[in-house]
Amino acid sequence: MDGFVELIAQLVHEAGVAEAAIYTKRRMELPGFFRATKNWDMLVVTDGILLAVVEAKSQVGSFGNNFNNRSEEAIGSAVDLWTAYREGAFDDSPRPWLGYVFLLEDCARSQASVSVREPHFPVFGEFRDSSYRRRYELLLRKLVRERHYEAAVLINSDAKTGLNGEYSEPAKDLRFVNFARSLTAHVSAFAAMREDPDRG
Repeated sequence: MDGFVELIAQLVHEAGVAEAAIYTKRRMELPGFFRATKNWDMLVVTDGILLAVVEAKSQVGSFGNNFNNRSEEAIGSAVDLWTAYREGAFDDSPRPWLGYVFLLEDCARSQASVSVREPHFPVFGEFRDSSYRRRYELLLRKLVRERHYEAAVLINSDAKTGLNGEYSEPAKDLRFVNFARSLTAHVSAFAAMREDPDRG
């Protein structure tokens, strides 16, 4: 996922943030509330203000247990960050922008319908007989709608053709362009305010 992170960092820089304020390789830790720290994939911290945070994950094979693990990570990381923010962990920072990028292997297994066990209560209907790709789509969409993340991206890529840069975006609301526009609007508005404090 390094290539995606570097692309996002470039977009943030072009939106008016100094390269020195964009962290992608080192100093990636932020304090949490339920744990001491968490390493993120990209941070934007300028003059002591936490401006943006990005998490980037991928999954190739092993869809069963890994789907639940990825879901729990995405939900838990967001809850931890927002609780820490509420408790003042980031000093006087305004609400930061939080985004999630997910790359899923495009294969027969990820597209096949998956059964569910319902020994006590029925699952929500949208999960019944849905594929793992569909479940990731539902997960990311709900994370954004519940305001755990400002934007999310779902990218599918075949293990072979993906090496040549081929990919698909199965959900219009989870496209990279939407993610990029939301993030750059956030950081460019901050950059403009810092240049002209009277506008804030």
